[in-house]
Amino acid sequence: MSNRQSIYEIKDLSLNNEDLILNETVFHNANGYIGVRSNFEEGYPEGFDSIRGSYINGFYDIAQMKQAEKLYGFVEEKQTMLNVVDSQSIYLFLDDEPFNMFEGTVMESSRWLNMSEGYTARRVVWRSPKGKEVEIIIKRMTSFYQLSLFTIEYSVKALNFEGNITFKSNHIGEVMNYCNPEDPRVAGESFRHLFPHSAKIIEDASFIVTHTSKSGLAVCTGVKNCLSKTGVMDVCIEEHKAICTIESNIVCNETITLTKYTVFSDSIREQDCEQKAMEEMDCALSLSLEEHYKKQREYLTDYWNQTSLEIEGDDELSLAVRYNLYQLIQSVGKDEHSNIAAKGLSGEGYEGHFFWDTEMYIQPFFTLTNPKIAKNLIEYRYSILEEARENARIMGHKKGALYPWRTINGKECSGYFPAGTAQYHINGDIAYSIVQYYLATKDMDFIAGKAGEIIFETARLWIDVGNYVNDEFHINGVTGPDEYTCMVNNNYYTNSSAKNHLNWAAKFYHLLDEFNLLKPVADKIDLSQSEIEEFKMAAEKMFLPYDEKLKINPQDDSFLQKKMWDIKNTPKEKFPLLLNYHPLHLYRYQVCKQADTVLAHFIFEDDEKIETIRNSFLYYEKVTTHDSSLSTCIYSIVASKLGMEEKAYDYFGDSAKLDLFNTHHNTKDGIHTANMGGNYMAVVYGFAGLRLKESGLFLSPSLPKKWSGYQFKVTFEQSQIKIEVTEDMCIVTLVSGDEKVIHVYGREYHLKDTISIERI
Repeated sequence: MSNRQSIYEIKDLSLNNEDLILNETVFHNANGYIGVRSNFEEGYPEGFDSIRGSYINGFYDIAQMKQAEKLYGFVEEKQTMLNVVDSQSIYLFLDDEPFNMFEGTVMESSRWLNMSEGYTARRVVWRSPKGKEVEIIIKRMTSFYQLSLFTIEYSVKALNFEGNITFKSNHIGEVMNYCNPEDPRVAGESFRHLFPHSAKIIEDASFIVTHTSKSGLAVCTGVKNCLSKTGVMDVCIEEHKAICTIESNIVCNETITLTKYTVFSDSIREQDCEQKAMEEMDCALSLSLEEHYKKQREYLTDYWNQTSLEIEGDDELSLAVRYNLYQLIQSVGKDEHSNIAAKGLSGEGYEGHFFWDTEMYIQPFFTLTNPKIAKNLIEYRYSILEEARENARIMGHKKGALYPWRTINGKECSGYFPAGTAQYHINGDIAYSIVQYYLATKDMDFIAGKAGEIIFETARLWIDVGNYVNDEFHINGVTGPDEYTCMVNNNYYTNSSAKNHLNWAAKFYHLLDEFNLLKPVADKIDLSQSEIEEFKMAAEKMFLPYDEKLKINPQDDSFLQKKMWDIKNTPKEKFPLLLNYHPLHLYRYQVCKQADTVLAHFIFEDDEKIETIRNSFLYYEKVTTHDSSLSTCIYSIVASKLGMEEKAYDYFGDSAKLDLFNTHHNTKDGIHTANMGGNYMAVVYGFAGLRLKESGLFLSPSLPKKWSGYQFKVTFEQSQIKIEVTEDMCIVTLVSGDEKVIHVYGREYHLKDTISIERI
């Protein structure tokens, strides 16, 4: 991996408030368990806006969700991800002068992310109001080796003076979440969710336990400060806040370093989170900081070797893609208690909730590069299967399971049901992700143990929610992926998803029977052959809307009856539409927030003729605003399939650069993790034409004109395969594992070592 692909740097830091809060997201540190926004250790001036947060994946409290109409089944409370501690605060004093980038003179400044070594850093050369000059370098890391650990290495070099130096390092357990009543994507009200329970000092390390207000959960954070030279240290507790003050002296050209260790532990995963935090602190201190850095490098070396997506000929785009893949490993939960929030662990947008984003946009990346993580994500869904069954009962279904639209602990958090709970396609999305995992791994034991139960229980919902009309199976009163068109009959995507789901439920039933693995799961959920026949019949007779005149698949029964929205003449300041128009107003128009039918044409491409897919793509392109970050990557993939190379490239660029270049102007609230997975798919499923099917692995590579080549690796049935695409050739190499049968441009090949195929 070249240096330009592994380091993102900003020089001459802007101190504009908008830039600062954006960079809190862009340079955040996370490892899938914890996430810490990149706030200045010394803070900002009074009146500056900031989202100062540290988060634990899957840790939450309960907040009220007030409903104007108290009707049966309406959600009246929700889970919300919590800011659990402020252990970032470090104040530096040179004699009596505090370091502050907003006072004195900033002579040089920069900030960077090293994606091969796994840390962020800030460098400042600063002159105090009284003329003292220092170089400050601050490195921050969330460890992939020890998931509980966050470190700050704060180095100060005296450039033109000698004197006293003082560090004041705070550990604050009483913190609040960010709120913005003007933006529905973040919390609208400020609540106090965490209450101090205990605070103690053990061998100069502080441990603070806080309890949530309603969810009955607890978190313990521990902090230890270590100085590189002898000094006077005082650690005290003041109202459940630990303050560590360290004084020493410094001479000209000397560097002094404060290392601050923070560990996290929570009661979801541990019976005694305080005791666990103490053990984690001992573990952290048992290695030097250099050893922690070494293990971080080793983890990421292995990660990049597995993922290995490189683009040649466009350094800026290549860097953006690399950044996105780095954020995916930072965001993804590494155990069954967590998943991937819409903003990862970078901010409080969407309150840390897990959506369908995981299954449809992010899990495909891990399915192809790290199946173990993909399996963990499915196991999280299994861990909340009982809550999905309960949700189905609330929605009036006597059998089966319906997964919530947005959740942390398994209970529905969607307060506006037309654009939330009504999106029944969530069941089909989870089923699709399981099918893809199976096609990539052939892990039949997992299907028998957990995944099959999810498939069968969620498939039952389609039989209950749908009904036969003129010998066709219809699904009414649901919402598809497009949230500008809600509560419709026969949404094409939903019906296609249900058809795929029901067919695979029948296939898995027979596969399990063939491997003598069926009985345990069938007995557990009382699944019979007659029910499977019912699944097959519904799939066979599934109604998929088609318009003979336009030769397209209408998004739903009523979509084509509506007026078209005039996107071209809508003022720019009116986008995104959801913030400027009443939902009912939007629902009466042909206008799409994101890919809907077009998404179905990507993942269920064999259901329709290529001509129908082309006509549909061109039709929906005219009425789609792409107000959702989930949209342009899908349009890129389908444009690639249709041979529309320029469109595919343009849509891909919009997708890839979204967060690193803040193209939607809302990255301050957190990264867009689903889009990041989507732009990986735009390369691998789009330009490379990769598909996982029952008959094997398929490729149909194309090359954007602005690139000289690209390459990536995938794991397929325990074998690692490298695909290189050049101007003339497609080169496929078996890196490790058993030989495989693959398909390139529709022809079958036996992959034993390396195959070179002329690019079509």
